[in-house]
Amino acid sequence: MQGTIDGFRYGAVTPVAAYLMACLGGALGLRCIVRSLLNQQSWKPGWLALGAASIGCGIWTMHFIAMLGFQVAQTGIRYDVGLTLLSLAVAIVVVGIGVFIVGYLGAGLVTLGVAGVITGLGVAAMHYLGMAAMQVNGDIVYDTATVGLSVLIAIVAATAALWAAVSIRGFLASLGASLAMGVAVSGMHYTAMAAVSVHVHGSGTFAGDSPTSLLLPMLLGPAVFLLLAGVVVMFDPLLVLGDGEWNRSPSPPQADAPAARPDGPLLGGPAVTARARQETHGVAPAAPQWAPPRADDR
Repeated sequence: MQGTIDGFRYGAVTPVAAYLMACLGGALGLRCIVRSLLNQQSWKPGWLALGAASIGCGIWTMHFIAMLGFQVAQTGIRYDVGLTLLSLAVAIVVVGIGVFIVGYLGAGLVTLGVAGVITGLGVAAMHYLGMAAMQVNGDIVYDTATVGLSVLIAIVAATAALWAAVSIRGFLASLGASLAMGVAVSGMHYTAMAAVSVHVHGSGTFAGDSPTSLLLPMLLGPAVFLLLAGVVVMFDPLLVLGDGEWNRSPSPPQADAPAARPDGPLLGGPAVTARARQETHGVAPAAPQWAPPRADDR
């Protein structure tokens, strides 16, 4: 028989919390990528990896927070631990591929398109791997057209996020991009969930896991990681202040520094400096005086 699906068991709590986690992961990831681009002397692979892990953890955490509010009235729900963790690894690795492509090759049209498609397919794969980890007393069926729409949304969202990562520098602009990214990722998730229907088996009982027994403990690790990544971002002055004067130490003034002529090269020494000052004010320099030779030299 057809199962009765409710994706909002706790009302607006899970969608709002899921959206905030997607925004947090996106904001941290974008700032880390910007950090690798602002300072070429920084450890670029490390910052790109941290950005990819932040975005991947944010998307994965968003998905399973939203799944806390999903239930089927006629059956319990369990989650396969192996597939659940595999979906997290897929999210981080595939997002990392896209991030490293644009981080090293830039945001050209072809490069951005390839990286966006790879990352979007990875986000979609993460979602459907997470759905494959869900076990119910029945069969989960997907509407093909809605699944295709969700994959398209994932690709567009991933492409926009990668473009923002290499094109937007300011803190407020990155914040706005992360909010938009959260909307896109959440929209992809709930579009994909709209494609789900469950055909419940008529006989037997199936006891599911409570959210506190599996999902909440598994969400703890990525949440702690995002918190630590946030601490790294908060205490990095280039990410907080931007590419300003904080890392530019002014040269100390030197008393004997050579003076510069307006139309010529540097001149050094006190005598030459005085000559340059005379020429600057329009005063002809004094002609050298001739002295007769000494008697000893005759």
